[in-house]
This record gives sequence, structure tokens and C-alpha cells, in this order.
Amino acid sequence: MSDRLDVRKTYKLLINGAFPRSESGRTYEALTPSGGFVANVALASRKDLRDAVVAARAAQPKWWAATAYNRGQVLYRWAEMAEGRRDELAAHLIDALGIDETQAQADVSRGIDRIVWYAGWTDKLAQVLGGANPVAGPFFNFSLPTPSGVVAVFAPQGDPLIGFVDAVAPALCAGNAVVAVTSSDRPTPALVLAEMTATADFPGGVLNVLSGRVDELGSIAASHEDIDGLDLTGAEALGDDLARLAAGSIKRVFRARSDDDPSSLRRLRTFVETSTVWHTIGQ
Repeated sequence: MSDRLDVRKTYKLLINGAFPRSESGRTYEALTPSGGFVANVALASRKDLRDAVVAARAAQPKWWAATAYNRGQVLYRWAEMAEGRRDELAAHLIDALGIDETQAQADVSRGIDRIVWYAGWTDKLAQVLGGANPVAGPFFNFSLPTPSGVVAVFAPQGDPLIGFVDAVAPALCAGNAVVAVTSSDRPTPALVLAEMTATADFPGGVLNVLSGRVDELGSIAASHEDIDGLDLTGAEALGDDLARLAAGSIKRVFRARSDDDPSSLRRLRTFVETSTVWHTIGQ
């Protein structure tokens, strides 16, 4: 079989639990830092983003209606899948960043650990971000954390695995549905993670992943009235303009800071609303 041709892979989008090519048919080449070819990748269009938002909006109520324990188990299952394919993820990091095997394996471990960390937060948010409030009268008054809804995130350009996890997992943990745009030039680590959701019990539409260009998709996401939150970490070059567009539909906006602590809950808090519930005290 020496004359056998390799089966070359084109990395697809993740929309509504399926892995389509871009509706436009466009692709682009992901390259190594030295310009070597890595893979052909689907180039998401504005319509792909809109389709992903429709899928996320339909999926979000069911994701939030699941128990916190169940959401945590789904995220943990994602970490299990990543652990089983860690060598593949490391190989993609080596191609994407030009780092050695030792550093790539360390980055994969950190990325998996971050998924597990957020999986553990799913059933703790109510205690940490909510509580019982003092009232003068025969009433109970509770503050309850609830998700913003549909969150669009732009993953960091230079941190294609850990940065992607840190952009996506907090919103998922809190019960939001996510439309994520990968690092434009280094998309394959995130796209491999996205493939794993097919066997990690994610309901279709809860996580949608697009490989595309910030300058094409950013303004569409920022002005889309069915997106409730926006993480601009990977779109800071356009951050001010996109934040102004987001204000038109009163979106929650997260912008990274140089002093951000990876273990901080700031990103998670951004996409959580607080609902207040009153109830009479029974006799």
C-alpha cells in the first residue's frame, strides 16, 4: 500500500452539535510560527455566527434547567476526553506555538485542570454569589445567581488552548450557552477540544466554536441583539469600538486586564445576573 494517499483533514466549525464547513465554503491555512503548513481550517462567515447564535439561544434554557451537578459532570467529562487525547493536543500546541514537547504537555495539563476547576464551580455558585438577605418583615428574601443567556467570546490570539478554556468554561459553568471564536492564526488546539464535545454529553448548541477573523465577526457579535454577553479578550485591538456597539443592546462586556488572576471569579461573575426572590414565612 505504498501508493496510498493520506486522508487530509480540514478542521470544521462546531454549530448546534454538528461539524459543518462554513456556509460560504471558505477555508484558510493554519501555519506554524515559521510559516509551515499545519491544516486547512474552515473560515466562518457572518451567517455561520448568526446560525450559532440561533442554536445557542435554543439550547441555553435546557442547559440552565439541568442540575448544577449535571453541568459539572458534563464539563468534567470534557476534561476526561481531553486527558485521553492529550498527546494530540500537545502536538497541535507544538505546531501552533513552536514550543517543545515538555512545555506543550505542561500547557495541556493546565488547560485540562482549568476545565476541572470550572466543573467544580457549577454547584458552588449559588452559595458564593447568592445568599439570604435581611428584611424587616415576615418574609424570606434570596439573591440567586442566574446566567446572562448567550455569550459570545473571542479567545486570546496567542494562547490557543488555555486561553480558549478560560474564555469558554466560565460562561458554560454559570449556565450560559456560548458562541466562541478561536484564535485566528492558531485555531487547531481549540477545534480539537471542540471535537471532543461530541462524546462529552454536551447538548447541541450549548457550545458553538467558530474559526474566523475578529475583524469580520467582531462587529456582528457586538451588535447582535440576541447575544447577552461579550468577552473581548481576543479582540482587544477593536475593543473600544466593539464595546460601544455592545452598549446598543446592553450587553455584559468582559475585557481582560494585565493583573487578572487566573483563579479569579471576575470573568465568571461578568456573565451572571442576580435574581431576587421574596417569599412569605409560613405559619
